[in-house]
Amino acid sequence: MQTIHESFIASVEAEPGKVLFERPGLSDITYAQARDLTERFAAVLTEIGVRPGDRVAVQTEKSAEAICLYLAVLQVGGVYLPLNTAYTGAEIDYFLGDAAPRLFVCTPATLAAHKARESDGLRVESLGADADGSLMARALAASPRRDRVARAMSDHAAILYTSGTTGRSKGAVLTHGNLASNVAALLESWHYTGQDRLIHALPIFHTHGLFVAANMSIVSGATMIWLTKFDADEAIGLMADATVLMGVPTFYTRLLKSEGLTRAATGKMRLFVSGSAPLLAEDHRAFEDRTGHAILERYGMTETCMITTNPYDGARKPGAVGMPLPGIAIRVTDRETGASLPQGEIGAIEVKGPNVFEGYWQMPEKTASEFRKDGFFITGDLGQIGDDGYLRIVGRD
Repeated sequence: MQTIHESFIASVEAEPGKVLFERPGLSDITYAQARDLTERFAAVLTEIGVRPGDRVAVQTEKSAEAICLYLAVLQVGGVYLPLNTAYTGAEIDYFLGDAAPRLFVCTPATLAAHKARESDGLRVESLGADADGSLMARALAASPRRDRVARAMSDHAAILYTSGTTGRSKGAVLTHGNLASNVAALLESWHYTGQDRLIHALPIFHTHGLFVAANMSIVSGATMIWLTKFDADEAIGLMADATVLMGVPTFYTRLLKSEGLTRAATGKMRLFVSGSAPLLAEDHRAFEDRTGHAILERYGMTETCMITTNPYDGARKPGAVGMPLPGIAIRVTDRETGASLPQGEIGAIEVKGPNVFEGYWQMPEKTASEFRKDGFFITGDLGQIGDDGYLRIVGRD
């Protein structure tokens, strides 16, 4: 198995002239061009002093350049830490204090304010959505770094902070093996290949947009039709030249409000994926009635990437999130005793597999409390496995 960066290089070398980022209204970016910028960023990261294992925190607008920065962090052996663009200054202070990154990358508009956070151990640079910012300027002047730091599958690749709805936000540490294994399982399950053209309208500071949509495309050598925001009518117009849409339930609610959503408009599409929140059964049925496509719902979380999926070939059932991805095991248990419950009973959803994170950053006691002795992670979700073998989520523990 290859790391995400190694797979990216393999995709570049297979078809360097192929478009990776197709950007409506802007110039396209090929795999070779993305590699060049990635390696320029890698040179700048090295110059700044980012060493293997160092964290790089990033709070920027969605851009192709931000994806190249992510790949550059992996190339130099760093640990990528994406931050929600809505986080406030106080929240940023917490994340920077907790993760102790070597570099914090913000937007050009916020650079002056964030410069006050700079110290001997922390550099602050900027990257803009218009290929601007101090980091971009340095990258354009740099000579590409072609070599990459070898990483084991057990080495840290990223830290994603949880929402913190039950106490302070926790940093979920994901390894190269977590990311690579989950992509491999998704590519197999969703029949995703280099022939696909993905409408990418998701944010890239969480699992769905970055570690599912972007990673799958980069690894398989696919093309992403790169949108900075979701507009239903624009998305429908793009479907004539696309094959896959990965979205959240609100995407589908908006699509259903458009008169343009028809069988003819979606005729070239092969897959619609929904996740991150439950999709209403009536929206599921209405979408299939309008388009002939059954939306594929899946289940994942920050700590595990994707866990289950409705089948690509087979019944996609409203209200169900399907069955485990290849190599992953799930069970429903009594929260207190950990005893497995019979099919149909509601209990705690637990998961085990190569997708499951290493633990919470600098929180060994919290990590230990969330894992069973046999290695199963307690997700905090409540669910049941029906007689059909499909998992259904019914709430939070």
